[in-house]
Amino acid sequence: MAALPDDYALFAAVVEEGSLSAAGRMLKLSPAMVSKRLAALERRLGARLIQRTTRRSVPTDVGQAFYEQVAAIVPAIRRAEEMVAGRAGLPSGRLRISAPTSFGRLHIAPWLKDFLDAYPGIALEIDLTDHFVDLVAERIDLAVRIGLPPDSALAYHRLAPNRRLLCASPAYIAAHGEPRDTDALQDHALLAATGQLPWRLTGPGGPVVVDGESRVRTNSSEVVRELVLSGAGIALRSTWDIAEQLRVGSLVRILSDHEGTSDVGIYAVRPRADLVPPNVRAFVGFLETLYAPVPPWDRGG
Repeated sequence: MAALPDDYALFAAVVEEGSLSAAGRMLKLSPAMVSKRLAALERRLGARLIQRTTRRSVPTDVGQAFYEQVAAIVPAIRRAEEMVAGRAGLPSGRLRISAPTSFGRLHIAPWLKDFLDAYPGIALEIDLTDHFVDLVAERIDLAVRIGLPPDSALAYHRLAPNRRLLCASPAYIAAHGEPRDTDALQDHALLAATGQLPWRLTGPGGPVVVDGESRVRTNSSEVVRELVLSGAGIALRSTWDIAEQLRVGSLVRILSDHEGTSDVGIYAVRPRADLVPPNVRAFVGFLETLYAPVPPWDRGG
């Protein structure tokens, strides 16, 4: 007797959530019902899929191999059912989003209630991290990334430009002076997170590369932001991150005829698929309404 697709989805939920009770909460089932259906699935297949402990439920070796197949099958079945039922345009179900920490906190999180109100059928999960996330391995439906256009293995949509300006605090400039040109930056304290130097700028004379070492070594862009605000040096920061500080004067732009190269943008990135899930389309559209045609941090200059 073949297992039902819902049983596969239940099994996948147990693996992903780490316990029968957590899977039950997500599926709105009692732990007893989850246990009963899981046991029935194991009997049909003739193998133990989950090793149950008092705190966690982890897949056995055969269960892990089965899960890797199920994780691909269940979404395809759901999409097929939606198409047959005429509900392919209805956003619903789990949606996993990844975004950079600062950007997500400043420019996604404050507006999420509007998205949830518009799409109550979506179960949203959002992970803020500055690490490069493997979308397939981590089962991420959509990631917001800031950088060069992603490689061709991923589908992507450009949401907004990412303007980057050289800036420092008034206190730093009062103490150390303002650099006359990009060559003079070598005589100043530079601030950048790991991997963000050299700076590639563009100016009246064309492209310029500014290399050096950060005064403080850190893997956190937010630490760099606090350092430049405190007067510790000069940084190249995105306007989405410092527009308000420039407006109130806690940071000032330096070398205003130079800025970061324009090939860096803000992208919505997803695994390639023939059919884009409706909830992914809905979230991309939501982000577009926030940032297009001109992102709010760049409005008014």
